[in-house]
Amino acid sequence: MKVALYARVSTDEQTVSQQLDVLRGDCQRHGWNIIEEIDDTISGMTFTRKGLDRLMGLVRRKKIDLIVAHKLDRLGRSLPHLAQMIGEFEANGVALFIPGQGIDTRLANPAGRLQLHILMAVADFERALISERTTLKLRALQAAGKHVGRPKMLASVKGRAQAVCERVLATTGKLPTCRALATELSMSIGSAHSLMRGLRN
Repeated sequence: MKVALYARVSTDEQTVSQQLDVLRGDCQRHGWNIIEEIDDTISGMTFTRKGLDRLMGLVRRKKIDLIVAHKLDRLGRSLPHLAQMIGEFEANGVALFIPGQGIDTRLANPAGRLQLHILMAVADFERALISERTTLKLRALQAAGKHVGRPKMLASVKGRAQAVCERVLATTGKLPTCRALATELSMSIGSAHSLMRGLRN
């Protein structure tokens, strides 16, 4: 059993040593081989964590069989984020062992796998609620006559684009490329493409 330990604290005033000592003891009792110890000193709500990124790299390269962490909140920043991670663990054949909460998703532990499936079901439910709230908000905005989606191009920008196209057409006999129009108007190529399509129509 190839194991990676993961520990996290939120501030520099705290230390991961206590978490790691406990996790090492658990691994020693089970006879597991620790191949890497990874830690982060950063808020759990931060999207990018160097240590967590390294851990997920080990998962995706199938370098480990088991992740051991003290509690679930050391890993995921939210329930949907945690469920996404656990989905990756499952897809890559990596189990999760959380001694502080009695979670063990190894195949030999049916109760732990039941906990895992309940957690993922709750996360799916939360995602569905977020999606439903977003849809209702958009409908309310549309009902109030407010524009939903990307901002509309200003008439002045369309006018400038038209002027650029007419000038280039008169000089070269053909319309400018989207890249050239984007450079001329200091905008993205995607916006220039949308403008060109509107002018042709």
